[in-house]
Amino acid sequence: MPGWRALADKVLAGAPPSREEALAVLAAPDSAVPEILADAYRVRFHHHGNRVKIHILANAKSGHCPEDCAFCAQSAHAESPIDRYPLLTADDLVAQAKEARARGAWKFCIVTATRGPSDRDLDAVCEAVRRIKREAPIRICTSLGLLTPEKARRLAEAGVDRFNHNLETSRKFFPEICSTHTYDDRIETLRLAREAGMETCCGGIVGMGESDADVVDLAFAAHALEIDSIPVNFLDPRPGTPLAGRMRLTPLYCLKVLCLFRFVNPAKDIRAAGGREVNLRTLQPLALYPANSIFTEGYLTTGGQEANEDLRMIRDMGFEIVTEAAAGTLEGAAL
Repeated sequence: MPGWRALADKVLAGAPPSREEALAVLAAPDSAVPEILADAYRVRFHHHGNRVKIHILANAKSGHCPEDCAFCAQSAHAESPIDRYPLLTADDLVAQAKEARARGAWKFCIVTATRGPSDRDLDAVCEAVRRIKREAPIRICTSLGLLTPEKARRLAEAGVDRFNHNLETSRKFFPEICSTHTYDDRIETLRLAREAGMETCCGGIVGMGESDADVVDLAFAAHALEIDSIPVNFLDPRPGTPLAGRMRLTPLYCLKVLCLFRFVNPAKDIRAAGGREVNLRTLQPLALYPANSIFTEGYLTTGGQEANEDLRMIRDMGFEIVTEAAAGTLEGAAL
């Protein structure tokens, strides 16, 4: 196993890490984390500089999802104490998009709890997207479950920039997490989104009982699928779900996971996503060394750090936030 500097040099030269090298990142002693972070940051800086992209989520349709994903409080199979409501109106989504833009978000993410969008819901989402693009120009990601070719085409034509559909974990471990659809169903939806002209967003959740090998498999799957944006979530066990009793991860292990994803997917958008606050705790700022984007203002059924706190964190670490100017051009605005 080469040193971490040698691994970063190899990645910067265009060669992917071997599986053994990737596993070694996760197996490294905690005392090695500062060095691993430093070399992951070299890779991150080469591709993204000190820029950070902020994403804000809208839980546009909550609860009653027929799928049985073991981590999800919105599954109809869960007994979680959450709000359950039908799809928000276009007015609601436009208002939330305007607020997200005002808070410095690079992307506004519309998420629904569903196996896939009904024709009625798709009509409403497309209407909202078209209005957002006119009234509050911001990049839009949607996460609406499984797609068909026609539904993917309609989303792209409405102006959706990116479609999210997480693999969640490795192919091997996936049946332990979900039985109502397959790993290949998810890969097919990603293919349809890309063919329709949308960017792809696809990551997973770490801490569900998988092995280090499963985490490595997920990182390499994202690489093989040429995913544009990779959200790395850390399980925040939800009451009423099958994973409610799982222990949270240690902050240092979470940092090693983010570094692994940076080494395997050096040029891609790596996002410190759900569970960041409760798993990384006081080490949250260090996630910016391997990751170049974050969610702020909470997640779907859980709260999170507020935008002003995240902006302060970014500023204190010497990073910059990427915003979209009113004219639609991109600019890096130092905080």
